[in-house]
Amino acid sequence: MMRKLWAFALLFLLSAATAFAGDFNGKWTAQFDTQIGPQKYTFEFHVDGTKLTGKAVNEQFGSTDIAEGKVDGDSISFVEPLDFQGSALRIIYTGKMDGDSIKFTRKVGEFATEELTATRVK
Repeated sequence: MMRKLWAFALLFLLSAATAFAGDFNGKWTAQFDTQIGPQKYTFEFHVDGTKLTGKAVNEQFGSTDIAEGKVDGDSISFVEPLDFQGSALRIIYTGKMDGDSIKFTRKVGEFATEELTATRVK
């Protein structure tokens, strides 16, 4: 009887933890100003457990597979490994979901730190 009770309690806690996780799956768009001018992005996210994969699609630079993607509850992080004029550039994103938006901070190599908000495409 006690084992069943413990198993039920564990199952309940795991279900509750999943319920609080944000659903990042799908397309998100963002438009923001940078040191090199306005940028328009579409992010395509796919979540499997805590692993995040997908693409960062920029109107100016094209499509890039995201790397090192992670989801933890309503927090998200990933790297956009961009080829910028023949040089490798790591853009590191960290963000937090708030409803149908994600507030991101992105660190562009050693050059800049920028704030942006991505909105879910419905």
